[in-house]
Amino acid sequence: MLPSDLKIALPSTDELPCCDDIPVDNEDQNFLPNVLLFLLNSIWANRMDWFFGVDMAVYHTTGVNPRVPVVPDAFLSLGVERKKGGKSRKSYAVWEENDVVPILTLEMVSHTPGGEYDEKLAIYTKLGVLYYVIYNPEFWRRDQHQPFEVYKLINGNYQLQISEPLWMPEIGLGIGRHQTVIAGIQQEFLSWYDQQGNRYLTDAEQVQQERERAKELAQYLRSLGVDPDNLPGK
Repeated sequence: MLPSDLKIALPSTDELPCCDDIPVDNEDQNFLPNVLLFLLNSIWANRMDWFFGVDMAVYHTTGVNPRVPVVPDAFLSLGVERKKGGKSRKSYAVWEENDVVPILTLEMVSHTPGGEYDEKLAIYTKLGVLYYVIYNPEFWRRDQHQPFEVYKLINGNYQLQISEPLWMPEIGLGIGRHQTVIAGIQQEFLSWYDQQGNRYLTDAEQVQQERERAKELAQYLRSLGVDPDNLPGK
C-alpha cells in the first residue's frame, strides 16, 4: 500500500501512454489473447469484478520508474471494475486500482525474444503476479523451454507447475491448450477450463454442438418411425 502523499504525486492513466508502441511479430499475439477475453465475457458475463487486458500497459511502483510500464500480451485482475467508472481503460495503473496487481499475466514468445524467461519474469516476481503463463509454440526448442509453461509465485519465487490444464483455485479457472477450428482454420489455442478439466466452449462451438445434438435427436426419432418435422404441437 502506497502512502497517500505518494499516490497524489503519481500520474493518472490519462497522462500515460496506453502501450509501448512495439509492433507484434505475428497475428496470434493479438488473436489468441482475445479468444481468452471473449470466453471470459461469456463465462463471467454476470460478474463485474474482473478485468482482462490485451496488449495494455500496466503501470506500477515496483520498477525503476512508475512512468515505465510492463506490457503483457494479456493480463487478468480480480476485484476491480470491468469498466472503470463506466468507461474503458486506456491503461492499467495499479495505484488507480486500489493497489490490485494482475493475478495472471500471459506472454507469447515470438520470433524476437522479449525477455519472457528472465527480464519479464523478474518484473512479475517483484510486482507480485501470482500466475505467469508463457506460451511458446514455435520457438520453445530455441529457448530450451516447453511450449506451454505456467509459473506460480510461491514464497517470493516462481515455481513451474506441471499439470495441464492447470487449475488455478485463486482464480476459479484452469488454463491450457486445445486444438480446434477457428474461422475455418485448424489451430492450437489457449482456453479456460473448469475444475473438472472440461474446456469452456466458444460461442461458435456451442452453436455447433447444439446443431449436432439436434441432428442426432432427429436421427433417433426417425429410427423409431417418428418424423421429427411433424411432431405433435409443431
